[in-house]
Amino acid sequence: MARTFCSLAWLAFSASALSAGLNFAGVPLTPGATVRVSVPLNKLEKSYLKEGGNSVPAYTVATLAVPRQFDPRETWPVLIVFSSSDHQFPSWYDLMAHYRVPALAAGWVLLAGDGPEPAPRVDSSGWRAGHTLAAIDALYRSFPSAEKWPIVCAGQSGGAKRASYLAPLFAAGGYPLAGIFLNGMNEEKITEGYRRFKPSRDFLRTPIFLSSGLYDMVATLEQQNAVENSMRRTGFENIRHTTFPGGHEVRPTQVEEALRWFRKGM
Repeated sequence: MARTFCSLAWLAFSASALSAGLNFAGVPLTPGATVRVSVPLNKLEKSYLKEGGNSVPAYTVATLAVPRQFDPRETWPVLIVFSSSDHQFPSWYDLMAHYRVPALAAGWVLLAGDGPEPAPRVDSSGWRAGHTLAAIDALYRSFPSAEKWPIVCAGQSGGAKRASYLAPLFAAGGYPLAGIFLNGMNEEKITEGYRRFKPSRDFLRTPIFLSSGLYDMVATLEQQNAVENSMRRTGFENIRHTTFPGGHEVRPTQVEEALRWFRKGM
């Protein structure tokens, strides 16, 4: 019994010590928590931010959420969230509102990159790309093993357009892209991104999960079926399209189903 007690005590101490030493971009990080920190931008990221005539801010606001059992020595899938330009909601808002609870419960890390206030002159794809890349760089600096962690891009409505358009950029840059979650998208954008950023043809096998509300009046089922058909004509071959009895919204059950599906291919 004494040996068992000592072993359990050592494990408890180890977990406590590990948690105490965790930090994201220099800010203490507790497993199960969410942190938002200012992180630097490199030259390439700044060049993306200038798209549309935007001024380059001094930093990126990176938001990170990790599961309660988070140990950076292990491998974790990362969900990178993009918001729509509508209502000027930052990506961290969608991360918290739509994805945080189901993704953390499924053992995923969540990440978003945003510019500081005020809003940019043009909320361009370059603006989103630069800040997202800066957030990813901060993750890699904080946890070097994260460079091998699979990433999935996710978005709803206009955020889905951003996620699908920029996913080819990440793939072309050598990031370990493992999937794309798209909800309520009424216009196909991944083909445009594929042609612009020119990732390898392997990108066409990227798992894509389309989530459609049967009663969505913003992105009708007919429009979302057209999005799927356009992707297939381009050559994307690993598409799963599901529907749910709802409108223009993100359903946690759909997120859960998508994350399970992505996991199977990792």
